[in-house]
Amino acid sequence: MAAAPVVSTIEIVAAAILLYSVVLSARENIWSWPTAIIGVALYIIVFYDAKLYADMSLQFIYIIINVYGWWKWLHGDKEHEGVLHVSKAPLRTMLLGSIVAIIATFAFGLFFHHFTKASFPYFDSALSSFSLLAQYLMARKYIENWYLWITVDVFYIAMYTSKHLYVTAVLYALFIAPCVLGVVEWRRAIARHAVAEQV
Repeated sequence: MAAAPVVSTIEIVAAAILLYSVVLSARENIWSWPTAIIGVALYIIVFYDAKLYADMSLQFIYIIINVYGWWKWLHGDKEHEGVLHVSKAPLRTMLLGSIVAIIATFAFGLFFHHFTKASFPYFDSALSSFSLLAQYLMARKYIENWYLWITVDVFYIAMYTSKHLYVTAVLYALFIAPCVLGVVEWRRAIARHAVAEQV
């Protein structure tokens, strides 16, 4: 019983940090990556306590992708003189990414269903897999990441509410606003870059 307030405190702190990180991402601010790493690390504890093992496992992969995104945003693409511009994801990237996410959903779902006491093994695995895809798209500055995040967030709200992780459920509801901001800001960035290339 004594551990519950500690986890609740960690959940609140992690939620606040990640919300701030998403706002920074929407504004293409490089500090979104280190803040995300801190928030993700705290959520390892939260999800372990809630027996959401797919989400817990996902956080370790998130840390790796956040480091990759941090490096990518700093160094960019060689073709664009070290600058990574916002762009639309190639169809091939979206198709391959979706196929990998679907395969991962069933693979992790089967594992967590048969070998753990995980809650919602397939549903949790699906959300985790597509979240990972969204994070990769963000690291590459593909605008489609925001549309995928909005979709995933809606389903996460339902799952976290059912697990009584109300702070996290509210967090994912709040995430939708900066995700919409991300769509608006990144569409403007694409338009600005298109104009600059024509000059």
